[in-house]
Amino acid sequence: MSSAPVAVTALPHVYEVEITHLLASSLHRYEGRPADGPRPAPTGQKEGRASIDVRAGLGIVGDRYFGHRAHRNAAVTVMAIESVEHVERELTLEVALDPLATRRNILLRGADVDRLRGVDFSLDSGAGAVMFRGHRPANPCAWMNGVLAEGAHRALRGRGGIRCEPLSDGTLALGPAVLRSAAPLDAGDVRLF
Repeated sequence: MSSAPVAVTALPHVYEVEITHLLASSLHRYEGRPADGPRPAPTGQKEGRASIDVRAGLGIVGDRYFGHRAHRNAAVTVMAIESVEHVERELTLEVALDPLATRRNILLRGADVDRLRGVDFSLDSGAGAVMFRGHRPANPCAWMNGVLAEGAHRALRGRGGIRCEPLSDGTLALGPAVLRSAAPLDAGDVRLF
């Protein structure tokens, strides 16, 4: 069982970020072999969202991992959009990649979210802070080569984001936000930027 989250006011490291993409999908679309391609999105369902509702201990309302005990510590994935842009540069792509193809729930600009492993943090896009605890890395898989670009799996190693446990209820929306964390995320490493 997880320990209680620290209070938002006790999170000393503050970053102005932008929530660039939000995803909630009722269907696990990357099943089986990447060569077979992803399962189609459910008819009439938009996976990219303007806002998402988060529930403590459960995940994102409407997402495939919502309420699954096996995913309690990994119900929400957070990734830096700079990681997707790194793939574009690394592979010298001329066309921008679709960040939602990474299947990460929250994509942020402005913080190295891979440093959130084992760290309590909050995101506030204007409707109040939503608390999370970062757990294990959201390591990229071979699907990235098929849905992003050949070589994306390798280019995303160490940059796939973090799997998180939601510690409070709240709503997050696209646009400017504030990320507060218990540990610094900018220890001079500018590898993403």
